[in-house]
Order: sequence, then C-alpha cells, then structure tokens
Amino acid sequence: MDDRRQHSRQNTELQLEVFDLNSGQRLGRVVDLSIDGFMLFSDTPVDVDSVIECRLVPAPPLDGLEEVKLGADCLWSRPGADDGHCWAGFHIIDLAEDQAAHLDNLLRHL
Repeated sequence: MDDRRQHSRQNTELQLEVFDLNSGQRLGRVVDLSIDGFMLFSDTPVDVDSVIECRLVPAPPLDGLEEVKLGADCLWSRPGADDGHCWAGFHIIDLAEDQAAHLDNLLRHL
C-alpha cells in the first residue's frame, strides 16, 4: 500500500476507545494514532469514504488526559480474520483548536 502519511503513527499501549459522537455507540478501538489520522479495529464493518464524528476516550480514564472529539474520513477498510471485525484507516478532517491540544497531549503519552 502506498504510504502517504505526513506524520508517523504511534502504536499505543494505552487503550483508546472510539465512540460515535451523536449516538454514543462504541465503534472500536484505536490501534495507532498520529496528529492527522488513526487506524481503528472495529466490531462492525466500516464503509470507505464514510465520515464519522467521534470521541477518542482513554480507557480507563487517566489524570491529565482528556477525550478528543474529531471528525474523520475513512480512507480504507479491510475485513478482520474472523469476518466479524474490521480494520479501517481514518484521516482526521475536523479538529477544533482545543481538541488539537488534547490530541497533542494524548500523543505525548503514547
């Protein structure tokens, strides 16, 4: 796959859960993260070109780490080995200034 990332992604030992901002539904967990994107391991298939508004939430909560609210576009999606899960790559397309500071803080803790 052609890698066009501007920033390297960091694998995380910290568990980051992803929730739909509107419905509150859990979408999955972050596998790796950068200032401009993330890879999601999801319980359900994700459509390529779908745009989600979501929250990245550290689980369990950690002092000094805030959840991050953002909008992201799904660039690719692949079924998992068990066909019940999915891997998906997202590009962050909407991030308010205060949320960018939360994301930066989160990245420093990875």
